[in-house]
Amino acid sequence: MELSADEARRIALRAQGFLGAPDRRSGVRGVLRHLGAVQLDTISVLARSHELIPYARLGAVGRGTVEEAYWKRGSEPPRAFEYWSHAACVLPIEEWPHFAFRRRAYRARPHWNHELPDGAYDQVIRQLRAQGPLTATELGGAKRTSEWWDWSGTKVAVERALMYGEVVCVERRGWKRVYDLAERAVPADLLHDELDDAECLRRLVRLAGRSLGVGTRADIADYHRLRAEQVEEVIADSGLVPVTVAGWSKPAWADPAALASPPRGRHRTTLLSPFDSLVWERARTERIFGFTHRLEAYVPKPKRVYGYFAMPVLAGGRLVGRVDPAREGRTLVARQVTLDGSKAVPAVAQALVEAAGWVDCTDVRVERVDAPGLREALTLELARSLA
Repeated sequence: MELSADEARRIALRAQGFLGAPDRRSGVRGVLRHLGAVQLDTISVLARSHELIPYARLGAVGRGTVEEAYWKRGSEPPRAFEYWSHAACVLPIEEWPHFAFRRRAYRARPHWNHELPDGAYDQVIRQLRAQGPLTATELGGAKRTSEWWDWSGTKVAVERALMYGEVVCVERRGWKRVYDLAERAVPADLLHDELDDAECLRRLVRLAGRSLGVGTRADIADYHRLRAEQVEEVIADSGLVPVTVAGWSKPAWADPAALASPPRGRHRTTLLSPFDSLVWERARTERIFGFTHRLEAYVPKPKRVYGYFAMPVLAGGRLVGRVDPAREGRTLVARQVTLDGSKAVPAVAQALVEAAGWVDCTDVRVERVDAPGLREALTLELARSLA
């Protein structure tokens, strides 16, 4: 089957939840199940990335609602767990068995960046078994010094246990991981690592194809950070179907359900987290949207082009600009705005006003527009929208 570049773009938008009516009944949990992975990150400007991702699809869903959808509370069964997927991600709890291949690989890993002190691992397991779910601080301290990377022996041990699957995080208190024994926290019918590597990989390749709609082997591998040869081994048996996309230099694979009907419906207009799975892979974003973007938070300030946490603006199924946001009291500040021409002004204004309302800001101030001639037009459009 051959797809046009426009068809592939629309399939990808629908697969990611940006085209057509959002599934509000399933809410944030539905977004997590649909995407298969929601990336976590420590940066918080408007909000943390795991909050921005459901917001981008559902609109102004309460931030407390987002947290409740992810994290276990009290005696209720867990809905999700944290693990290494595309990066550190929230994953649906039902996918625990399918990361057995990665847990086995970590256990067989010959070396680590952090040295594990003698006896620290067993001590963490004993403490969790005796005292129940604990944060790293409660276990004995997360860091040896004030440096973010200087983990204590306890932190090294509990993170190693998490990677091995002996410990799991299904809850956060504030922004702190709460660790528990997997045998206690993961439902019994999901706990045991009975699936072989091929079964795990087939499932994750199929899930990646469903979440992307259509993608190259590299796109599919990147979604859960699989190796190219792992995808190659199972893709023919994954349920995905081969397609060609006009303008793509590599063969592609698609979710059959995505090909069953043409993508139609209303497009979402929104700011996107740089860690959103629609745009987290630069080569795919450039291929599908003709839009080059990278996170510049870790780039020295003088070398930044678009700003510390520049957020792409999605409108009409296109990426039409970028906003580097900040908050000052109840004012959302657009420190730097990049616009794809004058036609992008209404969409960027709409995205800014909606985001401001979501984070309880009552005003929007624009500091800089890369095309100075459009600054007045954007300011006027914002004033109309806020009136």
